[in-house]
Amino acid sequence: MSAIVLGQGDALLIVDLQVDFLPGGSLGVPHGDQVIAPINRLVALYREHALPVYASRDWHPEAHCSFAAQGGPWPPHCVAGTVGAAFSAELQLPDDAIVVSKADRVDADAYSAFSGTGLAQAMRERGIRRLAVCGLATDYCVLNTVLDGVADFEILVVAEAMRAVDVVRGDGDHAMTRMLGAGAVPVRLSDRGLVADVALGARP
Repeated sequence: MSAIVLGQGDALLIVDLQVDFLPGGSLGVPHGDQVIAPINRLVALYREHALPVYASRDWHPEAHCSFAAQGGPWPPHCVAGTVGAAFSAELQLPDDAIVVSKADRVDADAYSAFSGTGLAQAMRERGIRRLAVCGLATDYCVLNTVLDGVADFEILVVAEAMRAVDVVRGDGDHAMTRMLGAGAVPVRLSDRGLVADVALGARP
């Protein structure tokens, strides 16, 4: 078990921890609220090291192409400016967190926080080289964010701080396998901070 030493060039990215994706929301992820406590621990860890925290959010127009009424697969969710689009009230997001809005065009969806947002370039310009990713949902926005991010950054995935939709049983496990296969590094929280997750690292 090896500790991850955080320092200059590290950042945290919280993916879509929004009301509509939490249990009771219009597109609630099962047990999605269980990620809040570990994500708050991650925020505290990164702030302790004076490292940047990013938070992505779906910020959809009312007639977004992903909504069922427009032929998409999902019920309306995370409509810009609504309560459902807000970050969880329990998320201890720092005042200086960088908020990244995505999928804010009627005719284009974006599961990845890097899709159409300019986020990768902004992070590179800030000198970020390694990114810890967490949030909702493992098999959609987290997966796509990680697969896009590995082209530019070393990606640490914190499995205990994400949950899957699992439209098909096992989708979350398959997503984790894909992320690790693409080169993401599995880590977990401990009393020492972040440590390599040997159990996940041994996945086929």
